Amino acid sequence: MKTKDTYRTIEFATDEILLKEKSSKFYGYSFPLNTEEEVKSHIESLRKKHTHAVHFCYAFQIGTENIHYRVNDDGEPSSTAGMPIYGQIKSFELTNLLLVIVRIFGGTKLGVGGLISAYKTAAQMTLESASIIEKTIDIHYEIVFDYKNMNKVMRIIKERNIEILSQKMEINCEILISVRKKNAEIIFDIFDTMFEIKIRLINQN
Repeated sequence: MKTKDTYRTIEFATDEILLKEKSSKFYGYSFPLNTEEEVKSHIESLRKKHTHAVHFCYAFQIGTENIHYRVNDDGEPSSTAGMPIYGQIKSFELTNLLLVIVRIFGGTKLGVGGLISAYKTAAQMTLESASIIEKTIDIHYEIVFDYKNMNKVMRIIKERNIEILSQKMEINCEILISVRKKNAEIIFDIFDTMFEIKIRLINQN
């Protein structure tokens, strides 16, 4: 079975989109996301931008192997906003992003069906305006060794065209490398079998 080692996400934050529905306005935004902690600051900045809005509904998804997602109706009837928004993230097969729809109420109630349709459409329009890119799933390893083994380690890194993320070259050397998932096991085994060299998994994006 071929290892899947790519994922789809958005390249950068989208420009604002606007959907009008029975005098209510739905503003759509999407942002690249690395951690859940970033969500709060994006929502806060949108609250400052739209001071008259009551509902800041959103969904986000993070991860490639272990998927983490959350939806928020922000005062709208249960499952009328967050889930339709999240449904579009899944429909576009995206991850590592936040999708926010800001609603300014226009005085006419839309009903449950109308809300679901409006949030879904606004979310779809937002993602259709996004620059969608494919990224590789990368594994990060730390290699630890004595300085005397430097040439041996660097030769492998050069031969295999391995990306170095950071390095500390002292008596005890530490190099943090990034390896594409499909090559990760081979690279790990190469260093793991080398005398006086230790390798350990840090994380994967």
